Amino acid sequence: MHLDLSTMKATQELSDWQWRAVATKNRELDGVFYFGVRTTGIFCRPSCSSRQPKRENVSFFITATDAEKAGFRACLRCKPLEAHITEPKSELIAKAFRILRNANVEIAAVEDLANELKVSPGHLQKTFKNVLGITPKEAIDMFRMENFKENVRDADVTSSLYDSGFGSSRSLYEKAGERLGMTPAVYKKGGKGIAIRYTIADSPLGKLLVASTDKGICAVSFGDDEDELKRELEQEFFAASINEDDRGLKKAVDSILRGLNGERSILTLPLDIRGTAFQMRVWSELRKIPYGETRSYKQVAENIGDPNAIRAVARACATNPVALVTPCHRVVASDGKLAGYRWGIERKKELLDKEGGK
Repeated sequence: MHLDLSTMKATQELSDWQWRAVATKNRELDGVFYFGVRTTGIFCRPSCSSRQPKRENVSFFITATDAEKAGFRACLRCKPLEAHITEPKSELIAKAFRILRNANVEIAAVEDLANELKVSPGHLQKTFKNVLGITPKEAIDMFRMENFKENVRDADVTSSLYDSGFGSSRSLYEKAGERLGMTPAVYKKGGKGIAIRYTIADSPLGKLLVASTDKGICAVSFGDDEDELKRELEQEFFAASINEDDRGLKKAVDSILRGLNGERSILTLPLDIRGTAFQMRVWSELRKIPYGETRSYKQVAENIGDPNAIRAVARACATNPVALVTPCHRVVASDGKLAGYRWGIERKKELLDKEGGK
């Protein structure tokens, strides 16, 4: 299975644990998966000592053969073809991936996967959480969705969902909102047909863009230039129908502006945002941070039950699509210093000063 970031960037489908392993050069996962760099045409093991590539240029593969079939050459520095798994827990995960990748094996639940591996479900759960930071169930869903995305390119949605291991259309559509950010049929068309309304208003922090689908707010962003804000929206939703609607979004804009002054009505706005399961957990946790308070990236990681995912939490904050509604500005470094902010560190400082949080 080829998990190609270039085709999944718009849906944020890249697994956080894989990128985290590459960023930390995790030797435990050597042989469990491989990553290729499109700009160099080379694939490596996770622990490769070469310069860290840009995330948008990275593709992930379960086997070295998959990487070679995709046209990548083996790295001469880390020699991925010679990668051997030495840790029993890593070997267990590698075997699990090979089973999930095998279309001839029906895995409907964690218990099925545990039976195939001849271990207890509890042991499997603990191993996945300790090594990858995800559950076996999340891994099963990930492989199913990837299979679906591969199959649906050459077949209809109904055939693809059953071929991908989904027991019903309901189970697929429940995952689609989390993994695809749209229905499977719309995904097959590259997002074509989605109607997005937007407006740009003045705010104490500069120009404020608010965009919405029929389901809810999909983007809230700040900027200094209206044209640039519009271009960013069009790039993010490149296949959608985008139209200006000042009147229709007035209530949402007013609510967000009042949120700048601490009014909690901002938290009741319906959202239509897309992200990985991990990102959604982080964003949900951020919305629990009260006005005037802050949390560290470490605290957020601990609160979602993944204390080692501090960097991944920071990345989730950096990719938050709805400023203020999901208050990522309230997350700071452990020493209280301000870290990055998608819409500028000065805006983050101004927001925290206004709220009284440091």
